[in-house]
Amino acid sequence: MYPLTLAMAIGNEELGARVRASLQDLPMRVVIEHADTQELTPFLERLERIRPEVVLLDIHNWENSLEDSIAQVKAAAPESMIVCLHTSAAPETILAAMRAGAHEYLYPPLETQLRQALQRKAAERSRNRQASQSGARSLAFFSAKGGCGATTLACHTAVELGRHGQKVLLADLDLEAGMIAFLMKTKTPYSVLDAVNNLQRLDLSYWKGLVSNGIPGVEIIPATNSMACRQHTLQLDQFRHVLGFVRSHYDFTVVDLGRSLNYLALHVLEEIDTAFLVTTLDVPALHQAKHLVKMLMERGYGKDRIRLLLNKVGKRVDVTAEELEKMLGIDIHASLPDDQQALYESYAEGRLLGRDTALARRVGQLARKLAGVPEEKPKSKFLRFG
Repeated sequence: MYPLTLAMAIGNEELGARVRASLQDLPMRVVIEHADTQELTPFLERLERIRPEVVLLDIHNWENSLEDSIAQVKAAAPESMIVCLHTSAAPETILAAMRAGAHEYLYPPLETQLRQALQRKAAERSRNRQASQSGARSLAFFSAKGGCGATTLACHTAVELGRHGQKVLLADLDLEAGMIAFLMKTKTPYSVLDAVNNLQRLDLSYWKGLVSNGIPGVEIIPATNSMACRQHTLQLDQFRHVLGFVRSHYDFTVVDLGRSLNYLALHVLEEIDTAFLVTTLDVPALHQAKHLVKMLMERGYGKDRIRLLLNKVGKRVDVTAEELEKMLGIDIHASLPDDQQALYESYAEGRLLGRDTALARRVGQLARKLAGVPEEKPKSKFLRFG
């Protein structure tokens, strides 16, 4: 069952007890609770900010203002399902509530009716989410060990996708190093932990206040500083919730998971479509890459979702691609050239690689393939005569 966010304005204690009993064991998160149904202003202000998926309203005391009160609720949360609750099944009250815009009118016994109504809404949200995400993709980059270049490739891939008309989020979930803020020169003082710690406020307007922009097509959410991370007790489901939320607002979500695979990275990968494992050709990196591929497959992460990238490949290689694939147990998705001098110069100048460098051209090819953009044809060096 798809998890839903709920707001409740319930003054009647009996109804409140029945509602809470009905919600037991359901994947529901109550984001607003309001007991004074005669004073709706604070409730409406929170509704407008949080926009929950379901609103439960005790309409006991609304006989003289039913239409107006429900209209205010619908204006504050226009996409929410409005469920009116009452201890009476009087036909005139039911008709008035439905005419005012309520989606459901429920009365005791509530348990079965309420659970069925929520299940219908959950099924609808699940179908809508799948439809909205049909073209959206999430990618993660992580290194076999430190220094393999996953962060560099994540940054350049995100920028290249943005250049091809894609709406891209670049998210830094490397909570140990968190280098994206430095490499991308982000201005926002906020981090992914601000989203994780404020799920009750997480809507599109709040999210836009967290991210950094300035690069065409790309928005960035940095990692936090290491001290804040050490003081934070990681709630893994909260990180997955954030990824699920942002996915519906971007064509591509590009995530930097840092080096190797920690507990957070393993948990987050369940929300990722394609994982790019970046390794170099030195023996320790290849050994660790083999270990990580085996670990992912043992945890049920399909081989078809893993892409192996060989980075910093020199002009002379003493091992064949076939030998490497046999050793690692996975096909090589792409080889990327060693372009350390160009990287050093660009980072020293506070910018990304120029598009004419060897590594940037190769990353551009990968991005075009991801975005479904045809490969650019080289310009002819010869003049054509009619």
